[in-house]
Amino acid sequence: MSRDSLRLGLEQLPWRARGGDYPPLPLPPGGMPLRAGGAWRKRWRYTSAFGDELMICAASVQIGPLGQTFWAILDRESGQLHERTRMRLPGGRGEVWSEDGRGGPWAMGSAAHGAVTRIDSGEVRAKLVIGEGPWAEAICPTGAGGEGAYVWTRKRVAPVSCDVRLPGGRRVRAEMRGLEDESAGYHPRHTVWSWSAGVGMALDGRAVGWNLVEGVNDPPARSERAIWVEGEAEPREPGPVTFDGLEAVGFEGGESLRFSAEAERSRSENKLIVKYSYRQPFGTFTGSLDGIELVSGVGVMEHQDALW
Repeated sequence: MSRDSLRLGLEQLPWRARGGDYPPLPLPPGGMPLRAGGAWRKRWRYTSAFGDELMICAASVQIGPLGQTFWAILDRESGQLHERTRMRLPGGRGEVWSEDGRGGPWAMGSAAHGAVTRIDSGEVRAKLVIGEGPWAEAICPTGAGGEGAYVWTRKRVAPVSCDVRLPGGRRVRAEMRGLEDESAGYHPRHTVWSWSAGVGMALDGRAVGWNLVEGVNDPPARSERAIWVEGEAEPREPGPVTFDGLEAVGFEGGESLRFSAEAERSRSENKLIVKYSYRQPFGTFTGSLDGIELVSGVGVMEHQDALW
């Protein structure tokens, strides 16, 4: 891609839509350079499912030449959190991977249906079959990442059919809802952000879901922020949000989504080109989702500080 073409694409950012005319930039499912704007390419696919018995997250991550997988399953009956994070060898699938409906490798950004995310780690096995739902798709400039830096991401709340085997032989089959997240781009070398995703039920009986963030992909408009409401064809985009640690998310109108943790993932690592620390608790939510009063809500909060 020429410098002029890249500049033209960047001038169209931030961009948000479900599809259509994309800016002329390298984007999934096509290839993207390993470096741009002085930053390494970062990409990941993250799948979550939240229900009465279990809360699950599973991801495969690539930062420059380094790969990693992680997964976590909270058994809400026992309160036990099963989890593992592992480096992924080049060319290997690791302990978490995604397939298409025919069992072949899933292509990030694919328009195909029926993605399946799998976990295979010791005594833990899981198959998460993701259903349909409208994507919230955005491309945002990264600013501090340097000239030519941008991030593409798409998220959606969808039904997830879960078949999970836990240590000790326990098997859970359940229909849940969760968030599917695909991201690829050139985040600044030092990125600090807070994030929340979850699903719930509104006071009026409608199912809702959300993806809220502060610190990354968060311009005032055409951001990755999204709220899904049952019966609405497209996700809503709320205005900028403010995180009060890992306890609450505040909206522009003064409403607050409050969080109560049940269990927490946390980790700090320093590996070659990557240094990071994060906290990601699972738990329940109450309060208002940008004016939508919740009867119940389950999901995650996260705060991460990454040098990558």
